[in-house]
Amino acid sequence: MQITCPMSGNMWKMIVKVGDKIEEGDEVAILESMKMEIPIEASGAGVVESIAVSEGDFVQEGDVVITLK
Repeated sequence: MQITCPMSGNMWKMIVKVGDKIEEGDEVAILESMKMEIPIEASGAGVVESIAVSEGDFVQEGDVVITLK
């Protein structure tokens, strides 16, 4: 399962790390867009397998942020 970015912006903060177990609805990262902080929530439960972006990276809407297993 992949968690994607809901809108374009800068990845302000990653809340989870590889190996973390998360539940549906958990906040996994915070995106900064138009001077607002937008939480990115998990769309399902799983274990963080990989993180595709780093804090400070610019991301586009639909980019994969986290992959769960």
